[in-house]
Amino acid sequence: MTAIQALPRDQQTMEQIVEQMLDEARRAGASSAEAAASNDLGLSVNVRLGEVETLEHHKDQGVAITVYFGQRKGTASTSDLRPEALREAVQAACRIARYTAQDNCAGLADPALMASDWPDLDLDHPWDLSVEQAIELAQQCESVAREHDARIINSEGASTNTLRGMAVYGNSHGFVGAYTATRHSLSCSVVAADDKGMQRDYWYSVARDAGGLQSPEFVGKEAARRAVRRLGGRRLSTRQCPAVYSPEMARSLIGHFVGAVRGGALYRKASFLVDALGQSVFPDFVRIHEQPHLLGALGSVPFDSEGVATRDRDLVTDGVLQGYVLDSYSARKLDMITTGNAGGVHNLSIVPGEQGPQELLRTMGTGLLVTELIGHGINMVTGDYSRGAAGFWVENGEIQYPVEEITVAGNLKNLFKGIQAVGNDVNTDSNIRTGSLLLEQVTVAGE
Repeated sequence: MTAIQALPRDQQTMEQIVEQMLDEARRAGASSAEAAASNDLGLSVNVRLGEVETLEHHKDQGVAITVYFGQRKGTASTSDLRPEALREAVQAACRIARYTAQDNCAGLADPALMASDWPDLDLDHPWDLSVEQAIELAQQCESVAREHDARIINSEGASTNTLRGMAVYGNSHGFVGAYTATRHSLSCSVVAADDKGMQRDYWYSVARDAGGLQSPEFVGKEAARRAVRRLGGRRLSTRQCPAVYSPEMARSLIGHFVGAVRGGALYRKASFLVDALGQSVFPDFVRIHEQPHLLGALGSVPFDSEGVATRDRDLVTDGVLQGYVLDSYSARKLDMITTGNAGGVHNLSIVPGEQGPQELLRTMGTGLLVTELIGHGINMVTGDYSRGAAGFWVENGEIQYPVEEITVAGNLKNLFKGIQAVGNDVNTDSNIRTGSLLLEQVTVAGE
């Protein structure tokens, strides 16, 4: 393997480091302990106007130890993996634990929930990529974008990134698990101009396997096309209208739903979906489910960050909320059982419908196509939603002109219940996988 492919330490060594820390914690008198180690290597190249702007080699390693004395908890971490440094980190965690308050919900996940056997999820695809090749890919991507249209006048740059990392987790239940995963990406951002002003836009591609990336020509051309089509943007008058959220923007709406059913928000009563389990939250055609074991997917993991086995499950069936997103601590706070989501959701998908993006616009007829969102005006307690936006005004199912400097607003409860269709244009470049969403009504604040 080249230097970019071969990790600094092998899996056996990293597992031994985790086991050493757990042994140290046991000797120090901890009633239980858990340790997580990481071992990453990567390369990032950014070019702008054909010249290399930044070139970074990433080489990171570290380990964190959490000890419990009864239900008093202490945590410490170190990037120094020498035996004496590991011992000092354990001792520091123990000192902290002796001074913390007891928390009846603190502690390891239930031993019965630990992952015991898991499939190879096809996550590790090292990219045999030299620095020169990485630079060439980014330059090629940017060059295609700049040459696509005479109205492309500047570039914010193009980048090539590759990262390979190993995660190891162990605890005093006797569990030790490890997996190695890769993540590669290409991206480009350019500026277009005409006599009415300038616009920027971007495109990117992400994959576990470099063979699954879109070509640099496609990424560059798409970035340029998206920048040019935004030229001549207008403001809208304030109104209420239906809206289609493109997949990249729809993902954020589903992300707000995840935030509202996350354990931390629920036990703090800081969510508009408190006590919503078993209630209708979406229209009855909506199904949202987790698939943690999809081969090669960006959100796939064999176990969560507490060692709990991950599994397929529905969060929403027929529009009804079936479950929350819980780790062990929040589950105990709610008198429930962890859902294997310490560290987040894993390949959360909303089942697509049959319509493509153009068909969704025709179904909408007249309304707003949202392709960019700005800011974070979300009140998770009430569900009130307000974000800056840009996109396109649509009439008779056809895009008429770009729009900018507007705000889209509503209440998330109403927006979720008002989903009329899910597009088949599913974007898989994220942990949340969704197509375009057609919403019955949003409030547009403009002129």
